[in-house]
Amino acid sequence: MSNDGQRFDRLPATDDERELESRATLEEVVGWWDERFGIGSEEFEEHTFWEKGAGKIWIAYGEHPSPTEIEGLGMKFLRTRQEHWKPTTNAVQRFGRVAKKNVIDLDPERAMAFVRGKDQEVEWDGDWGYLIAAHEIAGEREPLGVGLYLHGELRSVVPKGRRRED
Repeated sequence: MSNDGQRFDRLPATDDERELESRATLEEVVGWWDERFGIGSEEFEEHTFWEKGAGKIWIAYGEHPSPTEIEGLGMKFLRTRQEHWKPTTNAVQRFGRVAKKNVIDLDPERAMAFVRGKDQEVEWDGDWGYLIAAHEIAGEREPLGVGLYLHGELRSVVPKGRRRED
């Protein structure tokens, strides 16, 4: 068994079910979201998780046969084949509203700079690494996207095609 960039393979539930050593498990993926952002497994109960290619994790609502040889299934959710796992902008915008930690709330000026793709110096007393950048809209916290916080700097990793102009 190997990773196939043309096929979606369902993630194994646990390490005992893993056939491909480098493939993340459902338990690891859901556990990472809980540990990193405080988003519990109940948020993902109605979803299935898939890998297409090496370390590109997708999430889909409901059940589907595995393997599935189709072009797209659900949305890209997480990249796992690097030193630090990285959530996607779509995943953060979809599930980040219920995050309980590693969310940096930005004032209007900083939020605009962030969605424009600008890096900025920010004081933050939380964990370093990938964060959920958020802003209050109509009295509710709204996730803007993924930020990378290192050495006092919040780096915007909003994809170029999704950045906002002045």
